[in-house]
Amino acid sequence: MHKSLSNSYKSSTLKRHSGSLSPFVHSIFRLNQTNNLQSQSSLANSIKTPSGYSPFRHFNQNPCFFSSGYFPNGVNLKGFGRNESGESCAKLFFRSFCSEMCRESMAYDVVIVGAGPAGLSAAIRLKQLCREKNVDLSVCVVEKGAEVGAHIISGNVFEPRALNELLPQWKQEEAPIRVPVSSDKFWFLTKDRAFSLPSPFSNRGNYVISLSQLVRWLGGKAEELGVEIYPGFAASEILYDADNKVIGIGTNDMGIAKDGSKKENFQRGVELRGRITLLAEGCRGSLSEKLIKNFKLREKSHAQHQTYALGIKEVWEIDEGKHNPGEILHTLGWPLDQKTYGGSFLYHMNDRQIALGLVVALNYHNPFLNPYEEFQKFKHHPAIKPLLEGGTVVQYGARTLNEGGLQSIPYPVFPGGAIIGCAAGFLNVPKIKGTHTAMKSGMLAAEAGFGVLHEDLNMEIYWDTLRNSWVWQELQRARNYRPAFEYGLLPGLAICGLEHYILRGKSPYTLKHGKPDYEATDAARLHSPIEYPKPDGVLSFDVPTSLHRSNTNHEHDQPAHLRLRDPKIPELVNLPEYAGPESRYCPARVYEYVPDEKNQLKLQINAQNCLHCKACDIKDPKQNIEWTVPEGGGGPGYSVM
Repeated sequence: MHKSLSNSYKSSTLKRHSGSLSPFVHSIFRLNQTNNLQSQSSLANSIKTPSGYSPFRHFNQNPCFFSSGYFPNGVNLKGFGRNESGESCAKLFFRSFCSEMCRESMAYDVVIVGAGPAGLSAAIRLKQLCREKNVDLSVCVVEKGAEVGAHIISGNVFEPRALNELLPQWKQEEAPIRVPVSSDKFWFLTKDRAFSLPSPFSNRGNYVISLSQLVRWLGGKAEELGVEIYPGFAASEILYDADNKVIGIGTNDMGIAKDGSKKENFQRGVELRGRITLLAEGCRGSLSEKLIKNFKLREKSHAQHQTYALGIKEVWEIDEGKHNPGEILHTLGWPLDQKTYGGSFLYHMNDRQIALGLVVALNYHNPFLNPYEEFQKFKHHPAIKPLLEGGTVVQYGARTLNEGGLQSIPYPVFPGGAIIGCAAGFLNVPKIKGTHTAMKSGMLAAEAGFGVLHEDLNMEIYWDTLRNSWVWQELQRARNYRPAFEYGLLPGLAICGLEHYILRGKSPYTLKHGKPDYEATDAARLHSPIEYPKPDGVLSFDVPTSLHRSNTNHEHDQPAHLRLRDPKIPELVNLPEYAGPESRYCPARVYEYVPDEKNQLKLQINAQNCLHCKACDIKDPKQNIEWTVPEGGGGPGYSVM
């Protein structure tokens, strides 16, 4: 359905445009034979990429910004002139061909990283504006999952507010949104009992959905409008110009072996250059985090650090007699201790399916806590177990989510683009919803970007419209709920009750978050190990069994995308001081301490297991683990999450 750089592009387009008969290379020869720079610019405009757009047209008609195939031997670099900064075009041209090892390059008006709710909403809104104003702007979306939706996981009780604005006819257009909320329950759990509490969630008018299915549908709508979507390609680097302005992204190379050598199927990455770049990578996006640091975006908005939670989820198929479409349940309390923030969700979908999960805040203190095992234990609660008995697990997955709220939102605009969706952190914590706010942020960024490209406005208007939108109003009212639990479960509930029922989000104060999640981990000597029950294979399962249900797959012979900044820290610090917490907070058993030939425990990284949840990048006590993108197309393969 979607155009795929990783499959059809790699097998046909790159071969057509990288070989000895590359039309781009022939075009370069023709450019070289033209003595007049104005003629070169005119010719550059006539050259088209496989998508039909000029690869030069967005760079002041400077052909030196384009690279293709290989650097042809014997090309005379004289006569290329100089750019507006006075730098030799021949020098730029040579650098483009050689120092970048001849990466293919394609130019667009807007490049969007991430085909999730925010990225696709931005792409759709841009194309809608193009139709309204009779303007032709090229928009592409690059997605690291093998297909659109493959890496998308969420609860998800969906609030359609943003979708109503973006695509008002979604009901008539067969969107996969079919199960309205029918009941809304909220329980406080002890080990053996469930106490019903007044539900604070107000889910009337919302729907129980699969977010991975919804983004597939949004992807189809985007393509109908002319958006080019490239799944299977992972954005691995930011491209800058001489003025430190972002001008696009580069995808990572494919076909590299673990030892760094090039395999027979080696394929150089691609440059996707854009006049505007929007980052919609989701929670803890790797490129977004780099830009936040590089441009000091948190400092610019006086934001606090982000705080996170890890959500672990299963989709079950249960007996017909136990299934109540639209019924939703949230819980607090057991199995988590009084100092650990988190809770569970249980949503009845259609087709006898339920979404079941546990969310654990990553600022927990006990290094022996294992979120995956807590979830397995939760399913044995007397109030949950009867529903699952006789059922089967359809799919498993995990993902982190940002819980910092208003206090933790960085300034989302950088030179050349903006950060949108959960990469910036628009989750409404008390609602446990972030899809509608992510979509709206993408729409607002698209409108600002269109103004930049068509009306010569400034991208900063995105920040202004965001703060004047209902997104900001929601987060303003919800800002004190998450930090209230810094004082413990019961004080947190009391403060939230005051906020919800009396102050109604109009508090005269704003609470602060505690330590960053990685700093919150205590030394192991302050806690006792937690003994978790063995899985029974009926309700609870070991990690390999669950991992198989996530459809996770990575090419085994590739460099590990989970990198240690200092390879000595796991054995010298994490293991003796924190009892090796990475072996527990990871829900996919990526990290294991195994004995070497001298019977000394060493950290083993099973990168092929990675669910792309990002917990390791967040929770590692010394921030020694860096999560980077693996080869495009790798990772989980969600279909109903």
